[in-house]
Amino acid sequence: MKKLILMLGLVLSMLFLHSIQSFALMQSHDSTAVSDDIQFTEIGSAQDSASNAVVKDTLRKDTVKAAAVVKPLQATQQAEKEKTLWQTFIQGLIGGFIAFLMPCIFPMVPLTVSYFTKRAGSRKKGIGQAIIYGISIIIIYVAFGLLITVLFGSAKLNELSSSGWFNFTFFILLVVFAISFFGAFEITLPSSFVNKIDQKADDSKGLGGIFFMAASLALVSFSCTGPIIGTLLVQASSKGEILAPAIGMFGFAVALALPFTLSAIFPGFLSSMPKSGGWLNSVKVCLGFLELALALKFLSAADLVWHWEWFDREIFLVLWIVIFFLMGIYILGKIKFSHDSDVPYVSVPRLFFAIISLSFAVYLIPGLWGAPVNILSGIAPPLNTQDFILGGSGGVSAQTSSDFPATVKYNDVLHPPHGFNAFFDLDEGLAYAKKVNKPVLIDFTGHACVNCRKMEDKVWINPQVGHLIKEEYVLIQLYVDERSVKMPQEKVHYSKILRTTTDDLGRWNGDFQASTYNSNSQPFYVLGGHDLVPLVAPQGAIFDAKEYAAYLQSGLDKFKASKK
Repeated sequence: MKKLILMLGLVLSMLFLHSIQSFALMQSHDSTAVSDDIQFTEIGSAQDSASNAVVKDTLRKDTVKAAAVVKPLQATQQAEKEKTLWQTFIQGLIGGFIAFLMPCIFPMVPLTVSYFTKRAGSRKKGIGQAIIYGISIIIIYVAFGLLITVLFGSAKLNELSSSGWFNFTFFILLVVFAISFFGAFEITLPSSFVNKIDQKADDSKGLGGIFFMAASLALVSFSCTGPIIGTLLVQASSKGEILAPAIGMFGFAVALALPFTLSAIFPGFLSSMPKSGGWLNSVKVCLGFLELALALKFLSAADLVWHWEWFDREIFLVLWIVIFFLMGIYILGKIKFSHDSDVPYVSVPRLFFAIISLSFAVYLIPGLWGAPVNILSGIAPPLNTQDFILGGSGGVSAQTSSDFPATVKYNDVLHPPHGFNAFFDLDEGLAYAKKVNKPVLIDFTGHACVNCRKMEDKVWINPQVGHLIKEEYVLIQLYVDERSVKMPQEKVHYSKILRTTTDDLGRWNGDFQASTYNSNSQPFYVLGGHDLVPLVAPQGAIFDAKEYAAYLQSGLDKFKASKK
């Protein structure tokens, strides 16, 4: 009977996950769907109708071409989503294994396994109950992730991830988590609520009692796992994928439940585990240092979105250098917090972890003079925020076209990647591209977009890629999270085929991307002619420089062929 109930629970959980995923896909499709032939809305007065007709006629002659572009684009978007969800799952898995090493959880493994064995009366039944216990842990944490999914739709998560308030709030939250891990205080749930769940575990029999035991573990260990869960949910939400929070919690729960289940099935696994001790608190404090470093990434995003222009790359790198230097000193036992045990000698694992932390701090130092520091690409502020770069160009020579405008629209608040020139207004960029007879590279980007910064810091710095972008294309960067530039209620772009009532530049760019190219993710690159029809299938992030250069070259070849 118990097995039947367990199987039924698993089937219902899988059906629930499938229904949520279907709902997410339907919501995503409804919010951005367009037909294979790109749809447009006519606007303007009667005198514009002839112009609209010409534009639409030109574009509809390319129906076959547009259809050929949309299908590979949809496949690319699906692959990007799957990749993002796998990354989120792996991050959750790592977070779960780290949480297992927390002082609130690690010492409970032998006690829990022993309890199941005694309660069941035999080792075989104890193993079965431990498996149910592990599955209950997974269900609890996945349900929590699904709650985040239900409360926020994919569009809301995507908007939150690019919000200055979202990033600043989570900067404060992660700093609080770090201070908690340092031992200043503990983040706990109300004791009355925890006691009620604990009593339910004692009073209930069968599957109900085991489930409430798992719930009790989740609540009692919240002071250790809460900051890790919070960080995972922040990272998952910032990806803009509706299922990311649930997938992240699934990975976290699997990693957390696995040791309990393995210890019951294989007693030798339990005996081979290290003994509890002061090293558990050291792991907790080191996580505090990591939380503090990660918090600076959200502060940087808020600085970029709000245009404070004070938290530049140098300040970020100096703080990271100090944090990892202090962490290395702490691991060696030279710094001691209130809950730490004495370190009479430095063990071999401590020595190696200290070497890693101190070496990483030294590795970051050249970044103060403009070194790329590729490992922080997408995390550190962009290179164009750096005040001093040794050698001036940072490895990329600036575009020096004599006819490029000295000033472009919105360049008082928006700045191109270091070494490049760019337009930030679609109309202005298209007009210039037509003037110089070059294709356009439309870069849908964002201040808080991690992968956008990775592309600029790691791929665009490649000489071949840099040459193609600067010499063969007109770069138009459309920021989807730019809120400071207010727009009129009606914005007409160069082709006079789009209408919007959004109130700022970022939302207009986001609406333009969704309605024209059926996508709301960033970075998103469109290689187009002067009619905005893609020359090749638009792409997201491509972190291989050679592959990205080949992609740029393919668009250039199509453009040149169309002019013959």
